Amino acid sequence: MIEDTQKPMLRFLTILTAASMIGIQGYTILFNNFAVEMVHLQGRQVGIIQSIREAPGFLALLAVYVMLVIREHRLSALSIAILGIGVAMTGMLPTYGGIMATTLLMSFGFHYYETTNQSLTLQYFATNVSPLVIGKLRSIAAAASIVTALLIWIMGYFLSFKGMFLMIGGLVFLAGCWGLLQDPTHRSIPSQRLKMVVRKRYWLFYLLTFLSGARRQIFTVFSIFLLVKIFHFSVQEVTLLFLVNNGINWFLNPLIGRAIITFGERTLCSVEYSVITLVFLTYAFTTSKWLAAGMYILDAILFNFSIAIRTYFHKIADPEDIAPSTAVGVSINHLAAVFLPALGGFLWMIDYRIPFFIGAGLCVVSLFFAQFIRLPKRSGQPFPL
Repeated sequence: MIEDTQKPMLRFLTILTAASMIGIQGYTILFNNFAVEMVHLQGRQVGIIQSIREAPGFLALLAVYVMLVIREHRLSALSIAILGIGVAMTGMLPTYGGIMATTLLMSFGFHYYETTNQSLTLQYFATNVSPLVIGKLRSIAAAASIVTALLIWIMGYFLSFKGMFLMIGGLVFLAGCWGLLQDPTHRSIPSQRLKMVVRKRYWLFYLLTFLSGARRQIFTVFSIFLLVKIFHFSVQEVTLLFLVNNGINWFLNPLIGRAIITFGERTLCSVEYSVITLVFLTYAFTTSKWLAAGMYILDAILFNFSIAIRTYFHKIADPEDIAPSTAVGVSINHLAAVFLPALGGFLWMIDYRIPFFIGAGLCVVSLFFAQFIRLPKRSGQPFPL
């Protein structure tokens, strides 16, 4: 059972996670159509912008030093406010340079929130309950994404891209302001080492995190771009796809957390990497608009299995290493993001199937290394939420 001292943190993370998803999903739903229809970008330019978007994720390790001057939960709320500002400004600058600038600002907010969100979750909840908490937060995120998709679906008939970006960004900014007024912390958790921490015994966590991040780039950047550019999905069709996808994830994410407790991290990682290999190959070869859309939904569902990498680390890490190691992990997760979207954009111009072949190869390598996951014996039973 969640203790009374933990409930303020759960409420804090729930609201800010919902705001984070409203911001990033609103941006993601609108971006490809905005880039193609309003700014007239090509695959190479989209790839470069996506690389810029992921650069703050690579710099997430610097969050450890930011925490020397601002408390971690304050940094979470401030990051959400910055995310909102970046999204709100996107529609106001419909140029290649303008999109690069607002994307960078939005991305710093999103990635620094993700860093502190992961860290606070692992610090405040025990190993036998953290999978359930993470699953619940992912479910909340999916529900927020559904609301965002519905909002964009409606706004798409009445507002311009500028109006939609401004509305979504404004809501996120207000949530960040709310968070800055909260203090959900308590003093019973271990103090964190606010310096860079890299340990040899965490090597498998680092490697699986890197491979997961590289695979994520192929999914995030090129799957929706495939639907828009090759299969000519409209903004309403993309929104409907997001709506269906997040409706499924809203239901499944808590079950994924329970599956980790029941079957273990190695099993879930193996299932994810095996199936996603087939998904990427389908992306490359299908000529069916609806099969490609179905693969996108399956891809998004299975990517939630990456929770298992985080819970694996939680079970092997020293409690004092959570905050710095999470920051390092987020940076490693985004290491491939610095170059892979831009490289994929160039390869797309040669043959759009090449990025998906790369994604399939990454999944095969991930499947191999997932077999090295070994955990200490679990003690106790999971707490019900």
